[in-house]
Amino acid sequence: MKYVVVLLACLMAIPSIAQDLSYSRPGAQYYRELPNPAKTDRAAWAKLRNNVDVSFASDNEKYSKEKPPAISVQTTWEATAWKGEKVHTQILVWSKRSLPAVSLQVSDLIAANGKRIAAKNCKAGFVRYVMADPFKDGCSQVSTSRYDSSLVADPIDIIDKVPVAANTVQPVWLSIEVPGDIQAGKYTGVVTVNADKRFALKISLNVLEQVLPPAAEWKYDLDLWQYPAPIARVHNVPLWSEEHFRLMKEYYTYLAGAGQKVISANIIEQPWGLDHVHFDDPSLVKWTRKKDGGWTYDFSLFEKYVSFVMSCGITQRINCYTMITWDLGFIYYDEATGRNKTDTLKPGSAEYTAFWEPMLKAFTQFLKNKGWFHKTAIAMDERPVESMQEVIALLKRIDPGWKIALAGDSYHPEIANDIYDYCLASYLNFDEAILKQRKAAGKPTTFYTACVEEYPNSYTMSPPAENAWLAWYAAARGLTGYLFWAYNTWVADPLHDTRWRRYPAGELFQFYPGPRTSMRFEKLVEGVQDFEKIRILREKLAGKGKAASIGELDTLLSEFQLERLKTIPAAEMIRKGRELLNRLSAEN
Repeated sequence: MKYVVVLLACLMAIPSIAQDLSYSRPGAQYYRELPNPAKTDRAAWAKLRNNVDVSFASDNEKYSKEKPPAISVQTTWEATAWKGEKVHTQILVWSKRSLPAVSLQVSDLIAANGKRIAAKNCKAGFVRYVMADPFKDGCSQVSTSRYDSSLVADPIDIIDKVPVAANTVQPVWLSIEVPGDIQAGKYTGVVTVNADKRFALKISLNVLEQVLPPAAEWKYDLDLWQYPAPIARVHNVPLWSEEHFRLMKEYYTYLAGAGQKVISANIIEQPWGLDHVHFDDPSLVKWTRKKDGGWTYDFSLFEKYVSFVMSCGITQRINCYTMITWDLGFIYYDEATGRNKTDTLKPGSAEYTAFWEPMLKAFTQFLKNKGWFHKTAIAMDERPVESMQEVIALLKRIDPGWKIALAGDSYHPEIANDIYDYCLASYLNFDEAILKQRKAAGKPTTFYTACVEEYPNSYTMSPPAENAWLAWYAAARGLTGYLFWAYNTWVADPLHDTRWRRYPAGELFQFYPGPRTSMRFEKLVEGVQDFEKIRILREKLAGKGKAASIGELDTLLSEFQLERLKTIPAAEMIRKGRELLNRLSAEN
């Protein structure tokens, strides 16, 4: 997933990010977005009847900042939800004149019997605009200057009011977290938008009897790779300081709430090599070659970090990167010279085995002492099958219980039974027999997207529904989940500009500093919830012997194919899917 060659000098740009804003809550400030490359159609704005309009709008659209939205004003939002589900929509404020401060309040949602969903479960955030470029050359975009860029709605801010300039659209993201123990029924409330006057929009939420369990109990294998160093950098705090850990807490807790299953843990410095990433990526294990040629391994930071991430709610698996770096360079501290040294080692060579074998023996014992060995895997990314076979053989010699994870851009059935956590690029398929065997054995069997796929994907300019579509695709193919390599590998100025010179904009992260969620991330979670609802409904229908209803579900899922996205929008497929899920949910 990492195809880039970069200058390390770009690392130095990060501390200069925050000039007119505070990234963290509390203290976050309003910041100005970049100038809009698109021209404002003043004639179109002049034709509007009202100075200010407010309306509910589709959460599957990214509305232009400079164009009046081509929608009819909707003052009521009707939605259906399971108990325990998080649902959302968009509100648009568009104005012919400048508004000094727009703010919102959401009331409690109250049922006819007096039961209520508290206002604290209803959150409204202002959607901000970032610079983005379209998909053109995939992993070889080369330079942002080669592409037509535009401001695109994506990050959801953490401030409670914003100014709105004249002839401008301001989106708002509204989400409701339905309590898992609430009574079924219709709940109504009001969201008040304070602009040039008060606009009252009505919410009507139909809560069904079905229950979505807490995220920690979801079966979907979500694996967004986490990177601790960018969090220290963007907040300008020392790496691994207590302040760094305090700041990481909210980022990782939010990710756990999305159903994240895996802790990403580096066991070697720069596991993707110095030439294949745009950021520093430190090891959690300190390797030291002694003056006498022996080795020592310090696992104390690994222990502290993994324990910390588990305390945030990500507890099921630990994937350790990596025994096959992209440049086959392995960095360690050399006591004789007093500085880091890099050895280039080929898997299978005597030198490679001598380098890894003592560490693996020590690491195995450490993990067993902690009770973590059973949930830990040595993980690789897009490495040749010959190298994988050498690593598998070495690990099994050390301990037959070792697990291996691989995200592969080629399918290798000859090692499929040796890989515990096997993830294939979206355009590849497992053999049906192997897929069945793996699922029966409880092995994570997933897919990923990267910069080679134009769609489905989670670029800044991708249709929002594509991020939800990913989980429907997993359900349709019988896979257990989805992997994306970058939760937070931020570019130099992520709240203003998501572009980077070698990938389509947004490929490097789905979450923003603050922490701030995004339209993309919220749609990803929406899809995960849908996957869980499909799973739960299928189990209920099977238990009731309702083969016809299962057949309806299977027929619907068969439509979620990559090639159909060429002609049918992801949002339309999901709309049909939700209609069926809601009907089956109400009937069962």
